[in-house]
Amino acid sequence: MNARKATPDTKLFVLDTNVLMHDPTSLFRFEEHDVYLPMFVLEELDNNKKGMTEVARNARQASRFLDNLVSESEDSIHAGVPLNALGNKNATGRLFLQTEFITHDLPQNLANGKADNAILAVVAHLHKQQAKRQVTLVSKDINMRIKARAIGLSAQDYFNDKVLEDTDLLYAGVRELPADFWESHGKDMKSGSQGSQTFYTIKGPLCKELLVNEFVYQDDAEKPFYAVVAAQTDDTATLLTVTDYAHGKNAIWGITARNREQNFVLNLLMNPEIDFVTLLGQAGTGKTLLTLAAGLMQVLEHKIYSEIIMTRVTVSVGEDIGFLPGTEEEKMSPWMGALDDNLDVLNQSADEGGEWGRAATRDLIRSRIKIKSLNFMRGRTFLNKFLIIDEAQNLTPKQMKTLITRAGPGTKVVCMGNIAQIDTPYLTEGSSGLTYVVDRFKGWAHSGHVTLQRGERSRLADHAGEVL
Repeated sequence: MNARKATPDTKLFVLDTNVLMHDPTSLFRFEEHDVYLPMFVLEELDNNKKGMTEVARNARQASRFLDNLVSESEDSIHAGVPLNALGNKNATGRLFLQTEFITHDLPQNLANGKADNAILAVVAHLHKQQAKRQVTLVSKDINMRIKARAIGLSAQDYFNDKVLEDTDLLYAGVRELPADFWESHGKDMKSGSQGSQTFYTIKGPLCKELLVNEFVYQDDAEKPFYAVVAAQTDDTATLLTVTDYAHGKNAIWGITARNREQNFVLNLLMNPEIDFVTLLGQAGTGKTLLTLAAGLMQVLEHKIYSEIIMTRVTVSVGEDIGFLPGTEEEKMSPWMGALDDNLDVLNQSADEGGEWGRAATRDLIRSRIKIKSLNFMRGRTFLNKFLIIDEAQNLTPKQMKTLITRAGPGTKVVCMGNIAQIDTPYLTEGSSGLTYVVDRFKGWAHSGHVTLQRGERSRLADHAGEVL
């Protein structure tokens, strides 16, 4: 590799194959720094390009990017191909491909011929050749990074796909108002009624931090205050009191809210102006039950939507049990145990008509709920549907985009999951598609989010969640 006029400030990043297979656009994410690809990376991309998996698609896309870059400036392969040649203005560095045979002696206990070790040898060679410059290996493989550091090389994870470094900073959708809130914000307050709800237009420093559709509360022993931010501009905000779904008269399909967050969730799910809802929470916080109850109410009673469509990522927790027989619906049914469990709860309230009545109600409900596989979603458009995406923490941001963009006119999308239970390889709490949409959609007038805190499943489940 010819050393161009590289200032010591610009780093040289050597990319591992798994980075390109995780995010093909990673080539253009290193701003003014240079990118180097060892020959083994190209070999591994070639070996992984066959098939219809997400990894194979990404490998093919990465190869296409490389082909376009190299064909744009074939003369300058030795001097480095400008990464902005395809119009990516932020990438001002250069791409270097390994054009020479590199043999660098690694410690004897690292086996020769293994792809990982061959890449480490290239990094070690560059480290020695360009001593004045920082050379860093970028890999999603933890053991590869440990090996690199063990032999004195710089290595790091690929962070660009991470929405947040710390998931504790993730938008919760719920905010407690300080005790002196009304004293500091209620000076020129205007209030009035809007149907059965009361609105308050307030002014003050906290208003700048509030987001549209964020829930605010004050737990007063005598009269708690629960409201949602209906509008916000600069230091002015309008708070609208929420409907009390904890009261029996507002029960949704026989279900009432058992805590503050569940009340907020039902306000989002029952609001026709909200097209996109995200729910985060541990197991047993009521995400699926509340969503199904709201969906059935709006499909069968209010007739706002024509049917409920439920889908989830089919990632096993344990060993795979092999191929499943039957139609798409039948193949998906083992993954949908949560649906049947919740329908049993929702059907208990139908006491009229006894056993026969319950069976008939169950059949009617099941006929309006369709179970779909994620594999066949591309190219579809859902009209007037209530779309539920369960276990959404296992989706990548790209898969999440594919699913949400299926929504046609009149469709509501509900994504729910627990980012502490990710089963997909290479996905972390910071890079999960669920974290991604929560962060990107916050503050949009037609979306809402709530992080549920309290488990309501049973005392055994709550205790297990705390101590295990």
